[in-house]
Amino acid sequence: MQNKLEAELADIVNSIRPFDEASAEKARQHSAQLTKPPGSLGKLEELAYQLAGIGGELWPDLRRKAVIVIAGDHGVCEEGVSAFPAAVTPQMVMNFLNGGAAVNVLARQAGAEVVCADFGVAASLEHERLISRNIVRGTANMAKGPAMTRMEALRALMAGVELAREQAEKGIRLFATGEMGIGNTTASAAITSLVTGMPPEEAVGRGTGINDEGWRRKVEVVKRAIAVNAPDKEDPIGVLAAVGGAEIAGLAGVAIGAAASGCPVVLDGYISSAAALLAVQIAPSVLPYMIASHLSQEQGHAGALGAMGLKPMMQLEMRLGEGTGAVLGFHFIDAALLLMNEMATFESAGVTRE
Repeated sequence: MQNKLEAELADIVNSIRPFDEASAEKARQHSAQLTKPPGSLGKLEELAYQLAGIGGELWPDLRRKAVIVIAGDHGVCEEGVSAFPAAVTPQMVMNFLNGGAAVNVLARQAGAEVVCADFGVAASLEHERLISRNIVRGTANMAKGPAMTRMEALRALMAGVELAREQAEKGIRLFATGEMGIGNTTASAAITSLVTGMPPEEAVGRGTGINDEGWRRKVEVVKRAIAVNAPDKEDPIGVLAAVGGAEIAGLAGVAIGAAASGCPVVLDGYISSAAALLAVQIAPSVLPYMIASHLSQEQGHAGALGAMGLKPMMQLEMRLGEGTGAVLGFHFIDAALLLMNEMATFESAGVTRE
């Protein structure tokens, strides 16, 4: 079964369409004709070129958009790494489903759907709008051994791929990654440290708002998890199994599935970016499909993005997660496409260039 899933994953990775440089160049040429100094729209212009290269056309219709919020619990919480108890995870999932969380508010403003999925919550959840793909009832404590088996990590990854592809088949053309899972900044720090070589002291942040003592304890837990499991950093599925989480695996899968469906994926904060690091290891062709929304207050986030060569669109000192920063990024994408579609050219406006 494991070999079959890995073969299926390889087939999906191989199906990802290469970035269309010709369409990106057409976008650059079009932008040069618009009534503005060259490059004066900064990152919005670069974003428009990227979207053209992803979609293979001028200009892709990205009006149908969704934030995929995946939830999972973490056994490492028993080490005291979070300011909140693990019981908050299922409670917040219900909040998402009932429309009361920050990501719901921002998604409504952006005209986006919120798709909430349970990949690893340590509780039985039922709701008509919940997508239930529970792989594990919470991970094991990674400070004492692997968080998941390799098979569980692979199943969660593939479930994320399929979730993205299903949403694309329903008409979603623009994705954002979001998450919920008390303890998941600890897992993300361990992943980032392993993949980038960043020391745990630089990868570990404050998460839900722990104090200095809690931060030092969290650093030691990450060090212990890496030492106990000693995963091969060149084996992304092995890293996921050793120190990851079901929702992190799911988010990596969403990025791969979105790219395989020809859709851009907007990354949220630290957890989404840790998942993206692994997705890019599995499928380097996914990288051009990724858009970094914001720079989190989590200190390891800049290093995770930098390792992928991604530059965030904004810095709002956010650290909430849920996909909130990524949904805010939707507005910049809308703006970039509207500018390219609706601005007059020098010729049509009768404006002198020189």
